[in-house]
Amino acid sequence: MADYKLSQEAKNDLIRIYLFGVEQFGMSQADEYYNNLFNCFEMIAQRPFSFESMEHIKSGYRRCVCGSESIYFKINQEIVEIMAIVGRQDLSQIR
Repeated sequence: MADYKLSQEAKNDLIRIYLFGVEQFGMSQADEYYNNLFNCFEMIAQRPFSFESMEHIKSGYRRCVCGSESIYFKINQEIVEIMAIVGRQDLSQIR
């Protein structure tokens, strides 16, 4: 597997994370953190089954921790769908 796509919710999460990063840490660090998230997406797409199952949260979901964020995804045929990117403190945002 090597393809992934972002849900609209995950895209919104990326915007929120980036804007928070710029506000708190400056553009350079926000850019670095943002790019690291995409590196994690690539890693997930390469080996999605190596990440923790989160069936107890939502059927079919898995999780990859990346920095301060948890990336929640599911495998849909040959594509990994990134569903949500949330901070460890707010699991209620998982869709």
